Amino acid sequence: MDPAVIDLSRLQFALTALYHFLFVPLTLGLSLLLVIMESIYVMTGRPIWRTTTRFWGTLFGINFVLGVATGITMEFQFGMNWSYYSHYVGDIFGAPLAIEGLMAFFLEATFVGLMFFGWGKLSRVGHLFVTGMVALGTNLSALWILIANGWMQNPVGAAFNPATMRMEVSNFEAVLFNPVAQAKFVHTVSAGYVIASVFVIGVSSYYLLKSKWVGVAKRSFTVAAAFGLAASLSVVVLGDESGYTLTDNQKMKLAAIEAMWRTEPAPASLTAFGLPDLKARQTNFAVQIPYVLGLIATRSLDGKVSGIFDLVAISETRIESGVLAYDALQTLKAQPDNAEARGRFELHSRDLGYGLLLKRYVADPRQADAATIRKASWDTVPDVPLMFWSFRIMAGIGFGMIAFFATAFLLATRRKFEVRWFLRIAVLAIPLPWISTELGWLISEIGRQPWAVEGVLPTFLGASSLSVAQLLASIVGFTLLYGGLAVVEVGLILHTIKKGPFAQQQAFAAMQAEGAPAAA
Repeated sequence: MDPAVIDLSRLQFALTALYHFLFVPLTLGLSLLLVIMESIYVMTGRPIWRTTTRFWGTLFGINFVLGVATGITMEFQFGMNWSYYSHYVGDIFGAPLAIEGLMAFFLEATFVGLMFFGWGKLSRVGHLFVTGMVALGTNLSALWILIANGWMQNPVGAAFNPATMRMEVSNFEAVLFNPVAQAKFVHTVSAGYVIASVFVIGVSSYYLLKSKWVGVAKRSFTVAAAFGLAASLSVVVLGDESGYTLTDNQKMKLAAIEAMWRTEPAPASLTAFGLPDLKARQTNFAVQIPYVLGLIATRSLDGKVSGIFDLVAISETRIESGVLAYDALQTLKAQPDNAEARGRFELHSRDLGYGLLLKRYVADPRQADAATIRKASWDTVPDVPLMFWSFRIMAGIGFGMIAFFATAFLLATRRKFEVRWFLRIAVLAIPLPWISTELGWLISEIGRQPWAVEGVLPTFLGASSLSVAQLLASIVGFTLLYGGLAVVEVGLILHTIKKGPFAQQQAFAAMQAEGAPAAA
């Protein structure tokens, strides 16, 4: 297949995925913040908490619509741009997506309308229940999507079937409780909670700087400061757990993140700073902190963290084994009852994906020479400089968020909402957690390359048979469409923020004038 088709297919999916994830984390976090704020309203009965909840609910709704629209487009791309991927692993990958649609998406769709239009029609407790169901559906949606993505990172509970020439589920429980998927879920949703908290504090700080809607702003600031502090601490702790899972399941990704070219004596040092050189295969000007990487990655003083050179050597061995699996598979296609070929395939089947890496260079992997196998083994190394610096920027922002929320929480508990230098920082800090989460997804997905499914299916084999012109046209179309939607989204959010909670207060006053009970 034309390499340009592969690159453009990857680019298109990357653009739509990163764009979609601008909306998802804010939806995740705001949904829980709405539950907290409305719970306070239910317990206290104070109208200002109702006004506060409805105001942030309006911003949630604007963001929610764009998140749903861009998410549906992403799922269609699996069939349009990655048809062979869908054929090869659809039995496993499609199941979590189907469950997400049937369980989580319908749960959200059922209750989201009641959440927006049920004010004054449902009791306070009834409306809180509806808001809670929206939050539950939003977070369940993330769970099933990340189970699917986690399987791509660590394909457990599945096996290749020579009769159908596809991967099939062998243990759905293993897919469901995949350690990589579980670590990704808790880390990702915590990052979403941080984003929503920074957003709420930033907007509230803007109001406090302008001396507008001070009552709503102070209450929102306080809730988001407490929620955000807990979330930011959990992001770091759960991020550490995600790194720990890499030690067993994605050793090459971990080595690339740390630009660790050679295996060090245990415990390995953490490279705080350096200039990785992919061509020279070394890291220049490295500043290392002894023992830290070994402790983080292995939770011990004697655990080994493998370097890139050792992992490439293992990949070379697995490619050779994969060639044997490929040869046995070709025999089985012609002679399905050949017991010797079946035994040979079962012995080497776990390395079939590595053998398929050779298809980038030769039509038949059995024709590859030693030099080609060695070249293909280095294809298993992702972009080390990009991984190295993306991780450090992401981690730096993460630790900065802890300091940010700790300061916000301290100011909120002391009721010092007039500290203008912090309020200005809070407004300027709004984009930072988004930058961090986007970098996190780059690390996750680029770190998996050259695999669409780690060790199972190379990315270049998964794409559809499209032309460069078709891909360019769709990329331009999506860019224009999403660019227009972004303008609308930002415009609506800024308009709503500028208008403030005035509309919510008017609605509440009108409801009371009509004789509706204050508790409604």
